[in-house]
Amino acid sequence: MNLALLSAFIPTFFFVSITPGMCMTLAMTLGMTIGIKRALWMMFGELIGVATVATLSAIGVAALLLNYPNVFLVLKYLGGAYLAYIGIQMWLSKGKMAIKMESEEEPASRIDLISQGFVTAIANPKGWAFFVALLPPFLDATQPLASQLIILISVILMLEFSCLLIYAAGGRTLKSLLLQSGNVRIMNRIAGTLMIGVGAWLAIG
Repeated sequence: MNLALLSAFIPTFFFVSITPGMCMTLAMTLGMTIGIKRALWMMFGELIGVATVATLSAIGVAALLLNYPNVFLVLKYLGGAYLAYIGIQMWLSKGKMAIKMESEEEPASRIDLISQGFVTAIANPKGWAFFVALLPPFLDATQPLASQLIILISVILMLEFSCLLIYAAGGRTLKSLLLQSGNVRIMNRIAGTLMIGVGAWLAIG
């Protein structure tokens, strides 16, 4: 791996990752409602999605998909509608993602959380466009592609995971502040509004 390219790659992708977006908003929302520990399952799914998008972008598949935007429509709309539905449930203090005043409902399953993260990452056309534009310039044509991809995607995933943790921790802090006043319903409405926003962002972005 060309160290000069790598030294430029790390701050570039950290800056892009830390910028607020759908996945970061989702991490903050889940950190707020279900806590960082359980939100890790969503992060796991999101990282699988990011790794998939980065890999396909690097080998040129993403460029083909971007020429046929209808490929994304079903995932965009279904994924956006799903997240908006969860947001409405949270706003009403219902569903598995909401903060419960009484713990009668089962929490969201790991599969639900992994799927939520994966769909949010994979169905975001802006994410594909971002990787198509920025990843190839950091690949050295004189070096083996596979080993470079392993290094770069590993760095991407570490940076992305760090940023997701930062946002989830911010959500948990916000929850602690609001729950000091016992405002569980307000907390659910804030989280639900954010989730509905993520769903709309995914569907129409």
